Amino acid sequence: MRKAKIVDTIGPATESLEGITKLVEAGMDVARLNRSHGTPEDHLRVYNNVREASKTTGRNVAALVDLQGPKIRCGWFKKNADGEDKVYLEEGQEFVITTDDIEGDEHRTSTTFKGLPGDCHAGDPILIDDGKVRLEVTKVEGNDVHTKVVVAGPVSSHKGINLPGVAVSLPALTEKDESDLRWAIRTGADIIAMSFVRFATDIDRAHEIMDEEGRRIPIV
Repeated sequence: MRKAKIVDTIGPATESLEGITKLVEAGMDVARLNRSHGTPEDHLRVYNNVREASKTTGRNVAALVDLQGPKIRCGWFKKNADGEDKVYLEEGQEFVITTDDIEGDEHRTSTTFKGLPGDCHAGDPILIDDGKVRLEVTKVEGNDVHTKVVVAGPVSSHKGINLPGVAVSLPALTEKDESDLRWAIRTGADIIAMSFVRFATDIDRAHEIMDEEGRRIPIV
């Protein structure tokens, strides 16, 4: 028996019963349902397909529900000459992220996270769009986080912002996550994946919800 397990994220290209069955036959051990995208109805359909594929193939396949976690995003950008709400950041330039309600340009952008200036310090890294653009904090002044562009690239409206290694003052479980967790327990999921866990109390809260729903399952 192989000790390593294969976890596959189920997306639009594979969410049909036929698609999932092919994944199971190819060796998938765990089907990951990403709650960052789609509706509860979408995920219930995928979950049922996973169970049906497992039954017809005779292979045990676990259903993993991955909670979205807290999301920090850029605000809106002004449209450029091509009509796109996008800018290109050059290596070495200054770029400001502010909690003020502004329309972004090549020099600054707003953010959905009002606590950003309080959580950042000089030298901290900031990643935009899953790390496609990398910034380094140079200073914090009032509502403004001043940064230097380390890795250049395009940035557009509502792209995600990540602060690796920074203890941001956001709950590991948002209201949406708590609702999704209850859905997962009631539906019959086997595993829960949590993002941005920083403290044991984050896990404690997830266990509290599981206990309220009457069933505990593993958390990764």
